[in-house]
Parts: sequence; structure tokens; C-alpha cells
Amino acid sequence: MYMKNFITYTSTSKAATVVGTAFITSLFIVTLVDDFLLANFVVPGDTEALAKDIMIKGKLFLFSVLGYLVVLVLDSIIGLALYVVLKPANKNLASLTSILRLLYALTLIIGVSALAFQIIDAYSYASIKLVGYLLFALHILVLGYSVLKSGYIPKSLGVLLMLASFTYIVFFVDFHLAKSLMVIIMLTMAIAELSLSIWLIVKRKGLPANNLRKEVATKQSQSSFKRSNNG
Repeated sequence: MYMKNFITYTSTSKAATVVGTAFITSLFIVTLVDDFLLANFVVPGDTEALAKDIMIKGKLFLFSVLGYLVVLVLDSIIGLALYVVLKPANKNLASLTSILRLLYALTLIIGVSALAFQIIDAYSYASIKLVGYLLFALHILVLGYSVLKSGYIPKSLGVLLMLASFTYIVFFVDFHLAKSLMVIIMLTMAIAELSLSIWLIVKRKGLPANNLRKEVATKQSQSSFKRSNNG
């Protein structure tokens, strides 16, 4: 019911603000959890060592799990808000973009939950995270294409997002790239998402209206008119 109400009654300008704000927040949390918190629990192939680490650093691990739960909520909201923002251009592309975002979030939560209950070790978690990266890369690719075809968001942002989606290949293939080049690739990923986020927040009022909102309002007006006539 909440999802239906959000999609129906949220304006595109409000949805754009939600996407932009949540994107930036989600990126910050994922970076914090992956690079600073979970990095303390990397024990490839050794669940016993992982269990000891969790006992010793229980609070730190709890913060990591809670961080990903927050990311799941944010990614769910982003998925719904992206649908509202992109639907005026193409309903099918908007749906695919949203679904891929939700699947990415779900994959991460499954991995972290399994790690939290010591069903898998950090090495296995890294493998699951790769699946998440694949889904996220597809999400960014479809998002970029949706932006490119929207007609109301700059095409340059769509091209940048599509190019950024291909940079995720570095997580799957070891190209033995120089550290400086890896930094450039990581910056490309971040800049693409941040650019769209900032643009949506700044230009939110210029987006086309949520058609579902109008349709529901029209139906409600017609229904009220009929009841008044019958009365």
C-alpha cells in the first residue's frame, strides 16, 4: 500500500529530491561500511577466525550490519523514486531501472546477513558482493539509457552513466592497472552518480508532472461529480 501511494501521489520534483539525497547518503554509507568497517573482518576461508573477530569487535560488526540495513531502505526508496522520475519518459525502462536497484540492495543484504550469522566467511561474502556489483552495473547502464532517452534530463548525464557502468568490469577482471588509473576509474563511478544526484536536486522543479497523480485526481473528481449528481 505504501509503495502504491508513493508512486501515485509523490510529485516528480519531490521524487527527484529523494533520489538525489538518498543516492549521496547511500554512496557514503556503502563506502564507510565496505572500506572502513567490514575491512576489519576480512578472513578469507576461515569462519572460525571470523567468529573470533566478531566476538572481539562485536559493536563494530553490528554497525556494519546496521549500515547495510540502512542502505537497503535507501535503495528501496531510490528504486521507487526513480520510477516516478523516469516514468513520464518510458514506463518499462523506469520499471527495469527500479527493479535492478532493488535486486542489488537485496543481494547485499543476503550477503551481509549470511556473514553476520557466520554461514559464510568474508571471502564468500566478497563473491556475493560481486553479484551485487553486476546488478548495480546493469542498473547504472539502464539508468543511463533511460536518462539519455528521457528528453528532460541532459543527455550528457546519460552518456556519463552508461560509460561509468562499464568501469565496473574492473571488479571482475584483473587488468593489473596502475593505482592512479584505478583512482580515475573509481572517480568516474562516483562522479557519474553524484552528477545525476546534484542535477535532480537543483533542477527538480523543471521535471514533467507525475501522470499517475493527475489520473487519480481526475478519477476522484469524476467520482465526486457523479455522486453529487446522483444525490
